[in-house]
Amino acid sequence: MLAQLKVARPLSIRGYSRERFQPLWARHKGKCSTREVVLARDGRHVRRNKACHPVKGRWYSPYDGRRLKSEKQVDVDHVVPLAYAWRSGAKRWSQAKRRAFANDVTRPELLAVSHSANIAKGGQGPQSWRPKRRAYWCRYATSWITVKRHYRLFVTHKERVALLNMLRTC
Repeated sequence: MLAQLKVARPLSIRGYSRERFQPLWARHKGKCSTREVVLARDGRHVRRNKACHPVKGRWYSPYDGRRLKSEKQVDVDHVVPLAYAWRSGAKRWSQAKRRAFANDVTRPELLAVSHSANIAKGGQGPQSWRPKRRAYWCRYATSWITVKRHYRLFVTHKERVALLNMLRTC
């Protein structure tokens, strides 16, 4: 699948803001936000209140191997960060398509991870950040490629090399 991705230079970050992808946590089938859907999907023994907010559960952060006992310790990561997607072609999308990307719970774009892992990653791509757990590199790279392919986002040369290196762990 990586070979099917176009290789190009990154677009300018000019014009980017998270607001261009709003609402980040859209509602799904009633009261639940995208964040709440992902927390329920990725957690174990998750209990929610009437407003759909998780009040109890356990989560495992595949990036760093941390076990999390409170939803306050959990962030929902955009595997392909919004700013990175912007520079890879999302800049040219409609507002509706950017919103769909930011809230996509059907592809491997959203993942419950530890707050510290999400902060460490920030808006970086695989050429400058990799999950701390080497055992997760294959899954991370295939998720990244799946998302980029579905949304027809391009990769840079350095990004492609980094993904190839991570795919060697598969």
